[in-house]
Amino acid sequence: MSHLQNLLLDTLLGTKHVDSAALIKLQEKTLCVTSPGFSVMPSDVRTLLNGFAKNPLLTRREGLYFKEKDYKCVRADDYSLYAKNENTGVVVVKTNMYLVVATYTAGMYPSVCVEATEKLGEYLRKKGN
Repeated sequence: MSHLQNLLLDTLLGTKHVDSAALIKLQEKTLCVTSPGFSVMPSDVRTLLNGFAKNPLLTRREGLYFKEKDYKCVRADDYSLYAKNENTGVVVVKTNMYLVVATYTAGMYPSVCVEATEKLGEYLRKKGN
């Protein structure tokens, strides 16, 4: 396993409040690593990248269509996107080189997912990634 995949597993899935996670390379617009069993289609990668490319107000208004579900966007700014669909959600944090993507499901605390994802994003930014 790569260092980045270990980082995803330890810092995100290790909380037990992240169901799945991925790192997307911004420049190449491709998946870098994912948690086991988590597949992110190229159309989903584009959706997440476009969420940051648009005006945050527009992203909040329109929401996100990710992994064949419509999500209501509850936060959108230059570095973070939070979206939910009933009792599931997706948290995306932008760094210099990556999008950190984490999902949560029913029975998980969204706040723990958000905190862990934001902390990993902050760590990667400090490392220049």
